[in-house]
Amino acid sequence: MIRKIIHIDEVKCDGCELCIPNCPEGAIQIIEGKARLVSDMFCDGLGACLGHCPQGAITTEEREAEDYDERAVIEKIVRQGPAVVAAHLEHLRDHGELEYLKVAEDYLAEKGLTGGSPAKPEPKGFCGCPGSAERKIDRTPKSACTTTSVSGESSLTHWPVQLHLISPDSVHFKNCDLLIAADCVAFSFGSFHSRLLDGKKLTIFCPKLDQGLDIYREKVLALIDRAKVNTLTVAIMEVPCCRGLLQIVVDAARSASRRVPVKCMIIGVEGGILSDEWVSV
Repeated sequence: MIRKIIHIDEVKCDGCELCIPNCPEGAIQIIEGKARLVSDMFCDGLGACLGHCPQGAITTEEREAEDYDERAVIEKIVRQGPAVVAAHLEHLRDHGELEYLKVAEDYLAEKGLTGGSPAKPEPKGFCGCPGSAERKIDRTPKSACTTTSVSGESSLTHWPVQLHLISPDSVHFKNCDLLIAADCVAFSFGSFHSRLLDGKKLTIFCPKLDQGLDIYREKVLALIDRAKVNTLTVAIMEVPCCRGLLQIVVDAARSASRRVPVKCMIIGVEGGILSDEWVSV
């Protein structure tokens, strides 16, 4: 059958193994120094591993593949302990895969097992880079009578934020207003959190120093088409090299199957907002 499944670019893959703990289904193994998809049957195509590849070697594609078998997967996962079971069930819930979820829960009930405790951002057994583990940051909502410029108050609601590390399929980005900022913006603009980030989700990158800019374009495209972000706000510095960030976002927006509004804010090196305009895409 034709379905969505992961694709691993063996040229980009450096065998770092960060994808392995983020594929509890066991569809990926390191063989001869490269990550390989060893079983179509175990890959659900939902891309839990995508945001954990620092080289951007893992993407999704649609192709002829053996049908995904949730019963075989959950039977394999229970051997890894309740924390991994809980993470898998939460993964299915986050992606709305209720049929797969029912198969998994029926199997657990049949065997007299539970779904484990709620998954933690870094469940027991996580052996990747701790800095790339996905997590939600709870913030107390600002009341109507408080100022939005409280000194030191952060508006960041999720982690990670670097574009190589985030997954476009993460629940954090579903139907959000997204801020894509150049690395230097937050250091130059003193009101970054209250004026730019408040009410938005964040991802950052440097168009001059980062490698894999083609991967960035594909990720922005996925955020538009799969995460269905509502708006895109691009925040860049006034220096010429920062324009590359805006171009990547605009190119992705023009290639997307759906249209989203794109705004560009240019921040001066002295900290002021030099322009704040909607961009034609």
